[in-house]
Amino acid sequence: QLQLVESGGGLVLPGGSLRLSCAASGFDLDYFAMAWFRQAPGKEREGVACISSSGGRRNYADTVKGRFTISTDNAKSTVHLQMNNLLPEDTAVYYCAADSLPGWCRIDYTAMDYWGKGTLVTVSS
Repeated sequence: QLQLVESGGGLVLPGGSLRLSCAASGFDLDYFAMAWFRQAPGKEREGVACISSSGGRRNYADTVKGRFTISTDNAKSTVHLQMNNLLPEDTAVYYCAADSLPGWCRIDYTAMDYWGKGTLVTVSS
């Protein structure tokens, strides 16, 4: 069974950091590109970052460039999102997703094939 499970969310002060993880079971990440999306209350789902299966391609939303870093550990079937200098507007449920075109890097939720259930990140003082 193909499954993505996110972890690492929580409450953090503005300016703080969090590291999200996404554990992929039933997947070989050598054959999938991976991405992170987020959805804030009352807003549409937004692409945050993506990475190709080799790690050679990475893209970020303008709103997180310079603050977030996506990485993969294919041997452990895990994807990470390191989030630094968090802002209140980063508050959202963060979702991990898998794209069956491994050489691509698309921050496009309509292109994803598999989704996790999300982990909540709250940035507040």
